[in-house]
Amino acid sequence: MAETRRRLGRFGVWIAPVTLLGTPVAVQREQFARIEALGYGSVWTGEPPAGSPAAGREAVAQLAVVLAATDRLVAGMGVANIAMRDPSAMHSGAATLAEAYPGRLVLGLGGHGGDRPLARLRGYLDAMDEAAGRLLPQVRYPRVLAALGPRVLRLAGERADGAHPFMQPVEHTRTARAALGPGPLLLPHQMLVLERDAAAARAGIRAIVGSGPHSAATPYTNSYRRLGYGDADLADGYSDRLVDAVLAWGDEGAVAARLDAQLDAGADHVLLHPLADGLGPAVDQLERLAPRLMR
Repeated sequence: MAETRRRLGRFGVWIAPVTLLGTPVAVQREQFARIEALGYGSVWTGEPPAGSPAAGREAVAQLAVVLAATDRLVAGMGVANIAMRDPSAMHSGAATLAEAYPGRLVLGLGGHGGDRPLARLRGYLDAMDEAAGRLLPQVRYPRVLAALGPRVLRLAGERADGAHPFMQPVEHTRTARAALGPGPLLLPHQMLVLERDAAAARAGIRAIVGSGPHSAATPYTNSYRRLGYGDADLADGYSDRLVDAVLAWGDEGAVAARLDAQLDAGADHVLLHPLADGLGPAVDQLERLAPRLMR
């Protein structure tokens, strides 16, 4: 993990699949090169579930665009949905990219919903390991899990190289590091917006989570409840308290302080997710933050 940590550095970038879907590949190449020149260590994107209205490009092909457009950036899958791809295809796709771009791929796995999600994820990892023994067995790449709760965090430490928590407060990073121990990678996602007006800043995340009650048990609501947030925090697009815990907003200094807090809580590498209308404006925010972060 030492070489992976060195390549990643302290900060990377997470871009929503729908943003990349709406950005021509030629423009993507320009913006990925710009992110690399700013000093960030990685670019990540995810993969929505099948049938989701938040559509995206095919995830392995999208990472190939990131890798081909840059010289040193690590490309991260955050996360590949295990319901979307056979375990053999998941491994062979990742291994092919890892062979072509040594040391520049991290594969994140998630989407383990439904009945007995942990057993389902274990079975998927077993099948991937079996495929790795016969398909490109000489190729290695780090594997992390979408992990919020204590059981899947333990699995991330036992069967993978770490965890990639999504949309969680700094308090979660602290508990995740305690659960993982010092060795595995901890790569939290951090939403942010460079906006000093509280109402305008909070509106961005509320547009994503929607309005109305969010009391149904999901991995996210369960995680927030474990951290001390209750029904009032989960109602009507989340309370200000919860929004402010998961969204870093304000000027460059305020946002940089939140990112540093993630590192202080035990993160190895923090993934910045700027809320913006398009890839170019998102990278504009990254450019404004870079002088504070690339010390």
